Amino acid sequence: MRRPILSSLLAVLVLTTFPADEPRSRAFDEPVPMQTGFAEVNGIDLFFRVYGEGPPILMIHGGLSDSRVWRAQLARLSEHHSVIVADSRGQGRSTSTKDVITYDRMADDYLALLDALHIRKVALVGWSDGGIIGLDIAIRHPERLSRLFVQAANATPDGSLAYKPDDSSRPELRHYDDVQQEIEALWANEPNFTSEDLRSIPVPTEIAIGEHDEAISREHTEYIASTIPGAKLLILPAVGHSAPLEDPDGYASAVLDFVDGTSS
Repeated sequence: MRRPILSSLLAVLVLTTFPADEPRSRAFDEPVPMQTGFAEVNGIDLFFRVYGEGPPILMIHGGLSDSRVWRAQLARLSEHHSVIVADSRGQGRSTSTKDVITYDRMADDYLALLDALHIRKVALVGWSDGGIIGLDIAIRHPERLSRLFVQAANATPDGSLAYKPDDSSRPELRHYDDVQQEIEALWANEPNFTSEDLRSIPVPTEIAIGEHDEAISREHTEYIASTIPGAKLLILPAVGHSAPLEDPDGYASAVLDFVDGTSS
């Protein structure tokens, strides 16, 4: 399945499962957030919520979805952690600008959010585009991360199963009035992390992919894991690209095993 189609379907799933502005989900035992609001960062209003107390975990969702994808994990993760979730620029409840959406720009938004919350260092969990944002932060600002859990991310466009090197119709990376067009242009052109970039990451890292991922190649995932020094490779059983939605409890267990250091 082509990645744009897959992510569009996931966005519809998220929005129909979790109605906008509903304070608590009826589907899950979702905790009450300790803090919720909009952070003014880099010219946008970034919607965020914070749950629980303890060592902080920043959860970053995939493209064309929003932070509601994490609702089924929040109760477990916030038992002993402060969990920060947000909507990336132009997605969910966050606003955007005329500036083109890039992974660097979204990474800077999340760093500015952490600054606004007075959080110096976090464990970062990123799904798909969120994982790419995590890699971006680990390369440019590794001092902000204690651990990095990356699921279903690519380091270069050819890691996507939808990539066609000779596709002359590849969209230009620029601002579009339609955020779906803009994100699909982003996927076609970014990220472009080199092997040297990946080898520079000093953060303890786990690279995960669903056993049946429909969007990112297993070979490319193995390349990322083998290139980042000391990184672990995790195959999530019986799930695809949308692992956080397909197996919420198993996903939370995998995150806690790594973030809390119970898996070495």
